[in-house]
Amino acid sequence: MALNFFDQFMSPSYLGIPLLALALTLPWLLFPAATSRWSNSRLLTLQGWFVNRFTQQLLLPINLGGHKWAALFTSLMLFLITLNMLGLLPYTFTPTTQLSLNMGLAIPLWLATVIIGMRNQPTHALGHLLPEGTPTPLIPVLIIIETISLFIRPLALGVRLTANLTAGHLLIQLIATAAFVLLPLMPTVAILTTTLLFLLTLLEVAVAMIQAYVFVLLLSLYLQENV
Repeated sequence: MALNFFDQFMSPSYLGIPLLALALTLPWLLFPAATSRWSNSRLLTLQGWFVNRFTQQLLLPINLGGHKWAALFTSLMLFLITLNMLGLLPYTFTPTTQLSLNMGLAIPLWLATVIIGMRNQPTHALGHLLPEGTPTPLIPVLIIIETISLFIRPLALGVRLTANLTAGHLLIQLIATAAFVLLPLMPTVAILTTTLLFLLTLLEVAVAMIQAYVFVLLLSLYLQENV
């Protein structure tokens, strides 16, 4: 039973062919495409309003040089939200519970922000490694600490997203199993457990959206430091 709880995080395959690529492609098919009509549908209007509001809030503290990343950040946000939300449906697979996928998204984007900072303003980028007014004996120690913290950033991005989604899925499965087992034994406790399961599912919907937003927000903050 203990091993079955973690089977949901295994990458699915069919006839030996991994289906992870299909799971990553499916979210883009669910978004409505633009039409040539003068007036859009309610779904397109809602999608456009959400994208505009998110882009405005995300790029508000960033300089004009970082506005080139607007399309990338917005696409990544929609992509992660869709993957996280689809993973809450029964008999589905959540690709963002795989640390390899999250690190594959975090490391290149983080590295791009660092390269942009080193290319455009290398003095300012290297200045983050040594705070102003540092005592001379502490300079080597602080440079090492700041360098380690810089390289930990992509790891924190990937682990945060993976850990939050994995913990939520495990809690949902544990409580659902408990409700199923308690139903013939203690129906009242099973009903209370089912109510808790419903509330936890609502919380997981919020977590799925918030974690996608936090992932993109932290990337925008890293970009702001280097633009």
